[in-house]
Amino acid sequence: MTLLNPSPTTGRGVDQIVVASVPAGHVYVRHLSPAHGPGPRRLADPDPAAPDRAATQRWWPPVMLDPGWAATADFDLFHLQFGFDARSPEHLADLVDALRRRGKPFVFTVHDLRNPHHPSRELHDEQLDVLIPAADALVTLTDGAADEIRLRWGREAVVLPHPHVVDLRTMAVAQDARARRRNWGFRIGLHVKSLRASMDPMAVLPTLVETVRSLPGAVLQVNGHRDVLDDDGARRDAPLGSYLRERAAAGELELHVHDYFSEPELFNHLGSLDVSVLPYRFGTHSGWLEACRDLGTTVVAPTCGYFADQGPVLSYRLDEDGYDADSLAAAIVLAYETRPRLGAAIDVRRHQRAEVAQAHDLLYRSLVRTSRGRR
Repeated sequence: MTLLNPSPTTGRGVDQIVVASVPAGHVYVRHLSPAHGPGPRRLADPDPAAPDRAATQRWWPPVMLDPGWAATADFDLFHLQFGFDARSPEHLADLVDALRRRGKPFVFTVHDLRNPHHPSRELHDEQLDVLIPAADALVTLTDGAADEIRLRWGREAVVLPHPHVVDLRTMAVAQDARARRRNWGFRIGLHVKSLRASMDPMAVLPTLVETVRSLPGAVLQVNGHRDVLDDDGARRDAPLGSYLRERAAAGELELHVHDYFSEPELFNHLGSLDVSVLPYRFGTHSGWLEACRDLGTTVVAPTCGYFADQGPVLSYRLDEDGYDADSLAAAIVLAYETRPRLGAAIDVRRHQRAEVAQAHDLLYRSLVRTSRGRR
């Protein structure tokens, strides 16, 4: 796709683009705007409890996915990122039709080719079969994902990397602290969170316990949310909870059960680790991985999806077809012995964000200019 150079306009022209971004408040979307200087104006997420009022924190379920909202709201371009997990293909087709009737350009960033929240792929495939052919432009995060989109739908996607997740000031503090403690022990983290459908911690935990046991000074830390690990948790996983408590009682791991982390708490947790293991049996891309890179934490990622395309990681084999315990053990030992520096430098992240923001701005301008020329 060729992006046109911007040109001055008068009135509400392409220099004043208003984007309906689904969602708008997520950190990924916030960091699509330049760190300094003007950028497209993204509408605030409407509050699901009061759709005529902007939400400051709560954006789920996304009101902007309502075809009625899309048919009447004042915006120039619609950019869908994620948040459509529970929407039927028919609902999404109605949304696309509402945008077409108004002549509003539709951009879709393909974050997930296999939805990590869905236990099977059928619904997400049907959703993608509506959205990808209908989009005026596609964006994705990696070359591997772009290749799959080309193979499955015959569409070309603009590849733009995931911008930094951690704010640059926090990155600087965390990376400086890591440099000072470089020779202090070795901490491997596994966060089971609230057990997304894609997660398979029981596949990897025995390997991690056995491997870490053989590494002097190494600690295995497992974190999880109360809804999964408390005895009265709403989504309690009894076998996982019993295994973790038994291993913790035996001194083979540290178990931390807690409520959802706030953003600062999450960054503090990730920054305290030397290694973060992603226990995904399927998936596509990972914001968790990007946050780890920002903080200088080495990521051990499965071979499913396109995690290794996002940035430097240590890989092990885990996907819907099987698991190779030896490859995970080898990745942990390699991280322990070499202490690789796979994080992202602050200057690189700053430059990357500027490039990603400019690319989105040019894409928006091109599409809006073309749509207005048809009226």
